[in-house]
Amino acid sequence: MSKNSKPNLVNAPNGYAGEGFFATKLNEVVGLARANSMWPLPFATSCCGIEYMATMAATYDIGRFGAERMSFSPRQADMLLVMGTISKKMAPILRQVYEQMAEPRWVIAVGACASSGGVFDTYSVLQGIDKVIPVDVYVPGCPPRPEQILDGILTLQEIVKSESVRRRSSDEYKELLNSYNIK
Repeated sequence: MSKNSKPNLVNAPNGYAGEGFFATKLNEVVGLARANSMWPLPFATSCCGIEYMATMAATYDIGRFGAERMSFSPRQADMLLVMGTISKKMAPILRQVYEQMAEPRWVIAVGACASSGGVFDTYSVLQGIDKVIPVDVYVPGCPPRPEQILDGILTLQEIVKSESVRRRSSDEYKELLNSYNIK
């Protein structure tokens, strides 16, 4: 092609042109944006919190996954990471923090204590946070390594990417929240 010649433009097929045409679906774009910009709220009570601090440090760098902005205000967070032993006295506070988060919100139970009470099978320890709030991802371990926490975040990102924009207003989701007595 010479310097002065112009390329031939081909018209788009009918129905595939105009201002409203996108090459993808709105659900996929919103899911991709949400998955790569989650703001975590760490709710750390014991040794799993130390492993999470290591995950935040330079060696593992959680910022590579769009979650470097810690939010210690529930109203500004959309990913709750519960790490460590949760006593039954602390359960109402955990639930209140969850309820203060805006939709959409996701929960990761990090470690054996948050997932199932761990080795503390006593009257005072909550045997899994899923007794008071819904959980999206469970990260096993006592305490889990930073790689496992990153894997939990990546698993949650895949869930968020594939989640429908309208899922939070669906009857199934409302029924789930009603089963926890959350309005």
